Amino acid sequence: MASLSESWMREYNEASKLADDINNMVSEASTLPATGTQTQRHFSATRRKITILNTKIENLESLLAKLPSMQPITPKEVNRRNDLLTTLKSKVSHMANTLNSYSAAYRDRLLGPDIKSDDVVKRASNMDNQGMVGFQRQIMREQDEGLEKLEETVISTKHIALAVNEELTLHTRLLDTLDDHLESTNSGLQRIQRRLGMFNKRTKGGCTSLCLLVILIVVLILVVLALIKYL
Repeated sequence: MASLSESWMREYNEASKLADDINNMVSEASTLPATGTQTQRHFSATRRKITILNTKIENLESLLAKLPSMQPITPKEVNRRNDLLTTLKSKVSHMANTLNSYSAAYRDRLLGPDIKSDDVVKRASNMDNQGMVGFQRQIMREQDEGLEKLEETVISTKHIALAVNEELTLHTRLLDTLDDHLESTNSGLQRIQRRLGMFNKRTKGGCTSLCLLVILIVVLILVVLALIKYL
């Protein structure tokens, strides 16, 4: 029975350690270059770990809700663990917001400011045909580069989604296995309680028989003494 509570604390400690790792990764994000696969991979890995951590927190909340019915645990301890989860969720939310702000800043630096139509007209007003052709090619080249970078981002996001889906599937199986263990433990406890009840009834019945036997022996002794006295 104590192992369930210990398992919860072990899972929480692992989640807390993962939160520390994510916090370090978010701090490192501010030092990364605005372009390159290293930056994309770092953001992808950080977001994936945040998703995994949120899943762990949900599992901990579910298990904590079932824990009091499975083994003795004081309301004070339940409240303490709920406070731990609340603090951890707040920390995760703050890290996710910080990472999103870094990501938005890097995206602006990566794609650059939008070229407005008025600016295009102004820049092209004094160009000849050859200059216009060169200017159009430059704009198309910049757009192609932006599309290539956007394609890299989409592919990276797809890989993140696949990895997160695999992780969620794994945690779902683990949670189902834990539920099966809890049900098995509950059934075992119920069987033990029934056996204790039967043993208690047998013990009470044995005590009653013993008392009747003692009384009968005392009566026989009195009868024998009476017969000896009158004979």
